This record gives sequence, C-alpha cells and structure tokens, in this order.
Amino acid sequence: MTEEARSERVTRLLIGRLDALVRAADQLPHAETERLVELATVATMRAIALELIGTERAEAIWRDAQSRNPKVAPLELERSTRIAA
Repeated sequence: MTEEARSERVTRLLIGRLDALVRAADQLPHAETERLVELATVATMRAIALELIGTERAEAIWRDAQSRNPKVAPLELERSTRIAA
C-alpha cells in the first residue's frame, strides 16, 4: 500500500468516526460524548504522529465535524499532544 493510499484510508476512517459521533452526540449523555471525542482525539494525534495524516487535514476534518454538531469539540493540538503521549 502506498503512503498516499494509507493516508486516504486513515482520512476516511477519521471522517467516518467523526460522522458517527456527530450523528450520535445529541442522543448520548454529555460524559459519553466527551469520552468519544477524547478517543477520536487520541486516534487523530497518533495518526499525525505516525505521519499517516497531516495536521492541517486533521484540523479541517475536525472543524467540519464541529460545524455539524457543536458538541464535537474542536481538535486541541496542545492538549491532545499531552493525551496521546
């Protein structure tokens, strides 16, 4: 698998995960939504650290998800870096 194909696959997986979160966020308790956002954040940061996806692309994906449902907090790179470590 080429690097480009791998990056596209990771991008699709992240978009899928955030799409599911956006759809479910209004039906979940706040704590559960926060937990799912945290897990998606860690997965995103690991993908960035492994250079599977670029920071700019990850931020754009998160902005899009957040624009569709404000319960999905925007990606916080500084905080996320500490969580992923």
